[in-house]
Amino acid sequence: MNPTITCELARTERIPAHVSLSAGPNDIGALVHRAASGEERAWTLLVGRFDATIRSIARRHGLCASDRDDVAQRTWLALYRHIERLRSHPAVAGWLITTARNECLRVLSARKRELPVEEPLGGREPAEAPIDDRILAAERREALHLALETVPEHERRLMRLLLQEPQLSYDEISAALGVPKGSIGPTRGRCLARLRANHHLVSVVHGNDLVC
Repeated sequence: MNPTITCELARTERIPAHVSLSAGPNDIGALVHRAASGEERAWTLLVGRFDATIRSIARRHGLCASDRDDVAQRTWLALYRHIERLRSHPAVAGWLITTARNECLRVLSARKRELPVEEPLGGREPAEAPIDDRILAAERREALHLALETVPEHERRLMRLLLQEPQLSYDEISAALGVPKGSIGPTRGRCLARLRANHHLVSVVHGNDLVC
């Protein structure tokens, strides 16, 4: 399968009505196995299932049409390169979303490097956050990371997607995790309750500030 034409195949090939693009995790896993074995049809179905989500992530990062195309192509190329080890990945959709987000950040970083650097107004150095604030923020991130390791895996995966910046929609999270959209809110609530019961986390972050 030539990765440079994967996205084009998905846009041009008509997918039969009996094929569901809202496949569950088991169906997606089967598609990944078939794609890893070189089945072109499986690639077409995977792209048809997730390409719109990848492009919506790029759009939410404020990227133009050409950059969205670049992000999508690089994301699918990454899957093509790593699909052998992703055969047993529990959440390929989540992997695609994370990869797309990283590609968006790469594009934004490259764009930032191309911008001319202007002198600060008045010749003053730009203000930085006080060191104490940065230390406190790092301590809070570390405490949240450790607390998330104590919750069930499905809650941990959900919370990490909810913490993505820019925020993902419930539709995107539902697609990434292969769960009903209506289950996201209750699962989030249960996880927040667990986190608020974590004494170390609450000692660093006030319980009422735990909102995702």
